Amino acid sequence: MAWLLVLLSATAVLYILHPNLELLVVRKALGITLAISIFYIVGHYLTGWLFPTPIVIVQILNVVGLGVALGVIFSKIWPLNPRPGLERIIRTVLIVIPALGLGIGLQVLLQGNNATQAIYLIFALSSWLGSGHFVRRTEATAANSNEGGKT
Repeated sequence: MAWLLVLLSATAVLYILHPNLELLVVRKALGITLAISIFYIVGHYLTGWLFPTPIVIVQILNVVGLGVALGVIFSKIWPLNPRPGLERIIRTVLIVIPALGLGIGLQVLLQGNNATQAIYLIFALSSWLGSGHFVRRTEATAANSNEGGKT
């Protein structure tokens, strides 16, 4: 419980101080948290999983918030290419594999060896979804946007 409070306060400070973590990023993190929480609640009624307690929901919120923040910061460093290709595949591998490792660390830190949720997969998924925040502008779109602004 103590680690959860430390990570939650660190996440809040990160979202307050970092200039790229705006309201759209917070909405994305809350939406992913809602979808994952609904997934676990439906899983409880359909398959008999443990019902997610409020502490588990806060853990999921914290992990998703950290994952989306990691993805947005990665996206600022290496923006998404607007065209599909090998660069997108390499970029996805370079964000997801380290996110899985960090997620395993968060899993052990938050839930110990009695894990009831796949925190490491939630972290990797949210970092991958957050990494599409910034899209690289091509020369054609930059020229079109500059021509539209001239009077």
